[in-house]
Amino acid sequence: MKTKVRGILFDMDGILVSSLGSVERSWAKWGEMRGVDAATAIKTAHGQRAIDTIRLLRPDLDAQAELDVIEEIEIEDKDDIQVLPGVKALLTLLPKDRWTIATSATKKLAKARLGYAGLTPPEEFISADMVTHGKPNPEPYLRGAALLSFKPEECLVIEDAPAGAKAGHAAGCKVLTTLFSHSVEQLEFANWIVTDLTAVNFTVESDGISLEFEPVSREVAEQAL
Repeated sequence: MKTKVRGILFDMDGILVSSLGSVERSWAKWGEMRGVDAATAIKTAHGQRAIDTIRLLRPDLDAQAELDVIEEIEIEDKDDIQVLPGVKALLTLLPKDRWTIATSATKKLAKARLGYAGLTPPEEFISADMVTHGKPNPEPYLRGAALLSFKPEECLVIEDAPAGAKAGHAAGCKVLTTLFSHSVEQLEFANWIVTDLTAVNFTVESDGISLEFEPVSREVAEQAL
C-alpha cells in the first residue's frame, strides 16, 4: 500500500509512548477512591478524555476537581512509560511543520509522559483541555489539521484506539491504526491497520510525506491477537 499526505496527526498514548500500565493503575486507583469498579473505570477511560470518563462514571461529582485528582495520579505513575518502537527515528525524520499531536491527555500530563519517554513535544499540539468535545468527536483532529494549516483530507491520523479512529474518520482524515491496545474488530473506522509503526516506511518529499506499508488484513489481524 502506498499513500501520500501533507501532514501527520499522532495520537500519543499507544502510538508515541507506551503508558498502558500507568493508565490502568491510575484509573484503578481512582476507581477505588470513588467507589467505581476498577475494570469498568479502566475500560471506560481508554481513548477518551479523563473529564469525559469522570462524567460518565460519576456524574454526581465535580468533574473539574476530579480531573485534577486523576491528572496528578497519572503524572506520578511513570515507572514503565517508554517510547514505542520506531518513534524516535520517525520524529527525527519528519519536518516540524508536518506533524503534531492530538491527545486525550491534558497538556500537563502529555508533556510529562513525553518527557518520561525521552521525547520532545512539538511547540504546539492539541490536548484534552484545549477542546470542547473530545474523541470520538472530530474536534481534536480538525483542530490538529488547522494547527498545521492543512485540510483534514490532506492529513493522516495515526491511532490505536477506537474512539480516536472514529474521530479521525469523522474529521475527514485518512486513518492508520496499530494493534497496540485494541482488537481489529474495534478498529472499524481505520482505513488501514498495521502491527506497529516499524511496519511503515516514511519518505519525506518536497510536497508531502509518502508512506509505504503492507496492511494487515482483518482476517490475519484476528489471528495475531
